[in-house]
This record gives sequence, structure tokens and C-alpha cells, in this order.
Amino acid sequence: MTRWGWGLWIIAIIVSFGGFEGWALMTDTPTLSQTVWHASEVFPLLPWLGGVLMGGLAVHFWWRGT
Repeated sequence: MTRWGWGLWIIAIIVSFGGFEGWALMTDTPTLSQTVWHASEVFPLLPWLGGVLMGGLAVHFWWRGT
């Protein structure tokens, strides 16, 4: 896939996220942050696992010399 393809894919994710959040707010259904909060109540390790995932991606993308 070209760089333009990846860029368009990321823009599509951002636009769809905005659409879903707007729809959730208009229909009084849970937003993404509310869903994550409730999931964290049920599974308390979720924030830690999210941090490990983000840290792993940061190392993968930006750690030079490997």
C-alpha cells in the first residue's frame, strides 16, 4: 500500500470515530470513553494492557537502531 493509502485509511478512521461519537451523543447511547470506563470496571487490567500495547507500538515505530 502506498503512503497515500495509509494516510487515507487513518483519515477514514478519524472521520468514522467522529461519526460514531456524534451518533452516540445524539442518541444518548454510550460513547467510546464511557464504554472503556465500563469495560475497566469489569476488567481492571484493561488500562495496563492498553499502556503496554501503546508502549510496544511506540518502541516499534520510533526506536532507532534495531
